[in-house]
Amino acid sequence: MIIGVDTGGTFTDFVFVKNGKWHIFKLPSTPKNPAEAVVEGIKRITSGVDDFLVLHGSTVATNTILERKGAKVALITNEGFEDVIEIQRQNRRKIYRLCYRKPRPLVPRHLRFGIKGRVDAKGRVVEEIDENEVRKLSEKLKGLGVESIAISMLFCFLHPEHEERIAEILRENFSHVYTSSSILPVFREYERTSTVVINAYVAPKMGSYLRQLASSFGEERVKIMQSNGGSISLAQAAREPVRTVLSGPAGGVVAAQFLGRLAGYENIITLDMGGTSTDVSLIDGGRFQLTTEYEIDGLSIGVQVINIHTIGAGGGSIAYLDEGGALKVGPESAGADPGPVCYGKGDRITITDANLFLGRIVPEYFLGGDMRVYPERVKDYLKPLAEAMGKGLEDAALGIITVANSNMEAAIRVVSVERGYDPRDFVLLVFGGAAPLHAASLARAMSIPKVVVPRFPGAFSAVGILLSDVVKDYSITVMLESPSYRELLDVLKSLMKKASEDMEREGFAEFSSYPFILCRFRGQSYEVEVPLVENYREAFERAYAKLYGYCPVDGRVEVVNLGLRAVAAREKPEYLKLEAGSRTPEESALLGYRRLFAEKGWVKAPVYLRDGLLVGNVLEGPALVVEYSSTTYVPEDFRLTVDEWGNLVMEKKE
Repeated sequence: MIIGVDTGGTFTDFVFVKNGKWHIFKLPSTPKNPAEAVVEGIKRITSGVDDFLVLHGSTVATNTILERKGAKVALITNEGFEDVIEIQRQNRRKIYRLCYRKPRPLVPRHLRFGIKGRVDAKGRVVEEIDENEVRKLSEKLKGLGVESIAISMLFCFLHPEHEERIAEILRENFSHVYTSSSILPVFREYERTSTVVINAYVAPKMGSYLRQLASSFGEERVKIMQSNGGSISLAQAAREPVRTVLSGPAGGVVAAQFLGRLAGYENIITLDMGGTSTDVSLIDGGRFQLTTEYEIDGLSIGVQVINIHTIGAGGGSIAYLDEGGALKVGPESAGADPGPVCYGKGDRITITDANLFLGRIVPEYFLGGDMRVYPERVKDYLKPLAEAMGKGLEDAALGIITVANSNMEAAIRVVSVERGYDPRDFVLLVFGGAAPLHAASLARAMSIPKVVVPRFPGAFSAVGILLSDVVKDYSITVMLESPSYRELLDVLKSLMKKASEDMEREGFAEFSSYPFILCRFRGQSYEVEVPLVENYREAFERAYAKLYGYCPVDGRVEVVNLGLRAVAAREKPEYLKLEAGSRTPEESALLGYRRLFAEKGWVKAPVYLRDGLLVGNVLEGPALVVEYSSTTYVPEDFRLTVDEWGNLVMEKKE
């Protein structure tokens, strides 16, 4: 049995296949100790089962950074470069804020230490390290109560021996010591230093979490999802937890890519709206996009991650009026505890409460009827907000939905229009418990022709985690001007050798390799990633023109980094087609009618059970489709069709 687990801010999702049939269920997340919900759910599933594998997307690293609850970290670097992580880059994120301050670094100034030892830009040793100095510093760090150490020396990617020797000495006193040359052996000292610092910051907490899982089920039975769309062993996740920062959202993109290949969708915009946030990504020609320029809470991460744009708009996002009286929604969330008002404990109106008040959530079928909600509470807490807005209750609730949709529209533009893509050329594939309620409105606003709601939408990220392969990324700085294809292949050999060794440790003798390069025109500061092919310059110029709208003529091309993506395919359960039948939706799936607030006011709309729908069934809006993990809202101007893979496909009526 293979089990996919995705820990979210509100719910922990479980997906598994038993006797050829797919099953899902959810448990409320346990923020104080996320492992509690994970362990409880897995034990329920595996009762009486001896042979199982858990593939897990974890939010531990993410939340540790966002909450600033990581280890006490010291940074060791070259003399004079102690402030690299504070200086950062010159760009201002808030360009009109006169008193703007850059994000606070994870290592305070008094825990950043510069030592002797220097390597030049050619990888030649200019000054050796002083081992006695390192030993004295090690004793000092013990006295300061340091828990974890990050080491980042200049040009260590060309000469890692200095970092390795420093780490060797420090490990006599410390168990958590991390070198930038082992995690991110590329140039740009800020990004490299920031990445190893984040790794050191989250490693002790992540290690404790992973040990709890290992003690419950055994280390070999648990694999961890990475931000790049592949899984790794518990041991590697403990060493390099920075690679798991986007593991949950990455699972949804992997599942979207998998389903797109089955259903014939190559161009997909994914929208994952859960309880706390919304994650948006883009799949172009059947391939999701990767980046090494990701930030979390203003801190740079240089390892490869799926290019996902995240905003604070989830079902639990809180609605309020700002100082100027404007309605705002998010980024603050009610989370799992106390949760939205309708959960019974919360006292601040959220997106979920607005949808419930407008009749777009059916209380009796919320989480398949397993979770009780309290719609009667919503009116009392919505009324003060509506009065402050000078609006009626319906207008206030609809205003919350409209503002949330506007925020998500902006996120879709970031991953599409701002990167040279036309949303009209894509389908919108939505998942997460809240997304199907908003999907049609978003498609209408963005002129996206088709909305696809997959099966198990509220646990779709866990589906992707379950379907993930073992993936390892490698990169090395080469800094060559117009090198030949043969030169690049010679450099690639070292990465291939390392990939073979690592995959063998994971238990795979065979794997697929996807080499790539990061190129730029000479004199520029940032690179564009393209596959390593013989005519790589042409590939680079095409990618450059698509991204920027033009391409310089006769510019000299510089290959900065060479990378390798190694993928070992894991055996996957079969994703079955939906059963065909001749019954109409009214015969097989109609549960009744309910009053809901559509675009033009209150109407009487049918409610259908998704499990009863068959291939080819057509529903006319307004309508609701309920299931265990989500509810799909079909507006008046949309039509819904069920395809052979069980997807709910919504298109605007002519």
